[in-house]
Amino acid sequence: MTRPLLVIFAKAPVIGGAKTRLARGIGKVSAWRIYRAMTAQLVRRLDDPRWRIMLAVAPDRAVARCFPGVWPRWVARAGQGGGDLGARQARVFEGRGPVCVIGTDAPDVTRGDIAQAFARLKRHDAVIGPAEDGGYWLLALNGPAPRGLFEGVRWSHGETRADLEGRLAACGLSIVRLRALRDVDEAGDLKRPGRQAAP
Repeated sequence: MTRPLLVIFAKAPVIGGAKTRLARGIGKVSAWRIYRAMTAQLVRRLDDPRWRIMLAVAPDRAVARCFPGVWPRWVARAGQGGGDLGARQARVFEGRGPVCVIGTDAPDVTRGDIAQAFARLKRHDAVIGPAEDGGYWLLALNGPAPRGLFEGVRWSHGETRADLEGRLAACGLSIVRLRALRDVDEAGDLKRPGRQAAP
């Protein structure tokens, strides 16, 4: 039986290539160092024999690049492709599930969170990990994403998760939430401890 798939959306860890909002507060080099550390720690922490890991990277040309200590050689890679976040996620969810997608913005994600997401997919069609800023840090689906699932979702918005949950419900999918986590997007997020909220 094929193991579930964990897909981590990641930008190439180059100066100025990621964490642009964070860089406005602490500078490009500091933001780059933090992003490299966050990504490396996340991939190592989430490595688990219960699932496969793939990096969905941007830009696509970075697939073949080497970033020692950040993108391990043993992790499969694929380009995210073009379009907004919805279009890029829709491509990841084209095949059979269970598939779980996360980004690199929530530093407090654990193997337990991922295991819980896959476990809950046994009884639900979709699992969402809410972010404290109104977005989401995880989306897991049991099967291919319904056509048009991500249409009308306002990205990088305080209502992003609400929009997505509305679309999931409209497609007739049952939804369950995991615990809420913080995203690190801006300088102020570095000073806030993670909140261990109930689902």
